[in-house]
Amino acid sequence: MTVAPLKKTPAPLIDVESAQQRLKNVVNQTPLLPNLTYSELFQADVLLKREDLQTVRSYKIRGAYNKIAALLEQRPDLKHVVCASAGNHAQGVAFTCKKLGILAAVYMPVTTPQQKIEQVKMFGGNHVNLVLVGDTFDEAQQQAYAFSEQHDYPFIHPFDDVDIIAGQATIAVEILQQSQRHIDYLFVPIGGGGLASGMLSVFKQQSPNTQVIGVEPAGAASMAAALQTGRNTKLAHIDRFVDGAAVQQVGQTTFEICQQLLDDVISVPDGLICQTILNLYNKDAIVVEPAGALALAGLEQYADKIKGKRVVCVLSGSNNDITRIEEIRERALLYNGLKHYFLVRFPQRAGALKEFVADILGPADDITYFQYQKKHNREHGPAVIGIELKHNEDFAPLLQRMKSGGFFNDYLNNQPELFSMLL
Repeated sequence: MTVAPLKKTPAPLIDVESAQQRLKNVVNQTPLLPNLTYSELFQADVLLKREDLQTVRSYKIRGAYNKIAALLEQRPDLKHVVCASAGNHAQGVAFTCKKLGILAAVYMPVTTPQQKIEQVKMFGGNHVNLVLVGDTFDEAQQQAYAFSEQHDYPFIHPFDDVDIIAGQATIAVEILQQSQRHIDYLFVPIGGGGLASGMLSVFKQQSPNTQVIGVEPAGAASMAAALQTGRNTKLAHIDRFVDGAAVQQVGQTTFEICQQLLDDVISVPDGLICQTILNLYNKDAIVVEPAGALALAGLEQYADKIKGKRVVCVLSGSNNDITRIEEIRERALLYNGLKHYFLVRFPQRAGALKEFVADILGPADDITYFQYQKKHNREHGPAVIGIELKHNEDFAPLLQRMKSGGFFNDYLNNQPELFSMLL
């Protein structure tokens, strides 16, 4: 479709044109590709903006490079910067600093997946001093701020900065240039809000009728909380599973832009995100991290609205640690009602387990977890058993057989305190 020249955005100024110039010959113009699997599933024209194919395998390079290059234009003697990141922003900063010959102190939570830590080291080499501190991004950011102020080094914020936002906004320019017709819905992931703010700064000028939908992880829905209260609210606790989007508080600048321009923000559960990751891998050979799958996972809540519409989802990153695959599969099974954990009473007599397998389990049921301790002074020995089903409708008959056979003691899936010990 034809794209009109960019106008000035609402204050603060988002200078996308300058960002485009700085990023020329630095980042990839990633493809906008139709996805048959999700187009058929939702009866819509679903296209994926493949930022998972970007340099450093996420869109974060755009904002990081634009910000540091802009600083160099103002301060040609710049030698050192500081950043905090859950992983992808750190890789963008590391890549940029090595390319531009600048040193960086990179602060990351100790919970950062090892794959992202190794990538930062690879992209930055001896230009990066990596510091692992705190359990969350917000804790790491506090330490990074302190170091920045102590040494008077510029802090490269991962999202709450107009140059960062402008860098991410270049994705929107590419999408509008690549699309052959009007886009009805644009789904973007939200962590701190930098990407969403950048997309809004372009789309609400050039394609104002496009509905821009922000998608957050249910365990870290900080933008939704801010929009609901009307102020930039800090969450007391967050779930860190979607590490690339797990922030306790969005940026003030990004909050103001999203409050003014965002059409909707929705949150999605971890299990649906995990199922989306598996769908992309198994059906399309696309590897994404949990935050990278956020936007696409959001389509389910808009299933009725997007039918027959043209929909674009930003796949925002592919830095997924292979060691997380089993956890991702487990969470997807739980979400789909195919994995169940029970506390089972086993009579302490020979043949009890054989009876359970032969008479209680269904023909397609599979025991995937078993922990048993026999105690001679008790009539029944307790066991924790995980059972994987082929179909979720097999659950009720299994539960009935366990109860009628005297094996059932308790169901653990809906008891977070106990169940968390199994994951």
